[in-house]
Amino acid sequence: MPTPPNTALDMSAGLARELIDAGYEAAISRGVSLSFVVVDRSGTVVASLRSDGAQLGALSLAEDKAFTAVSFASPTARWSSSSQPGGADWGLVGSLRGRASVIPGGVPVVTDNQLIGAIGVSGAASSIDHDCAMAAIESVGLGVEP
Repeated sequence: MPTPPNTALDMSAGLARELIDAGYEAAISRGVSLSFVVVDRSGTVVASLRSDGAQLGALSLAEDKAFTAVSFASPTARWSSSSQPGGADWGLVGSLRGRASVIPGGVPVVTDNQLIGAIGVSGAASSIDHDCAMAAIESVGLGVEP
């Protein structure tokens, strides 16, 4: 029996660059230096950028945020409260082989109701990271919920 063609959408390099450019512009408008990572639906890095002056550790945090967002098809901000000690999601940060991040700034990227990847942003207050990730997605006309 022949194998059907893969019709699932995925993150392209061109779209990843558009997301990073839009996130970078959002960061500039807020006066912050951030790092950005875009992953495909398997969590593999498609594109990344550490802005001039961004913290050295911000790039790896951005990657973990993107990986978490695509792994659970949900923004990382969703767990910032529930993952606290005693919360319903306590222990989540120990999942994904220690790569799970519950720090806001990781957001899934959805087109045609399909998860195609995620963007992770890090380097400022987590609310700013999240806002810049959302601005990037909105600027290219995509959504965050499958």
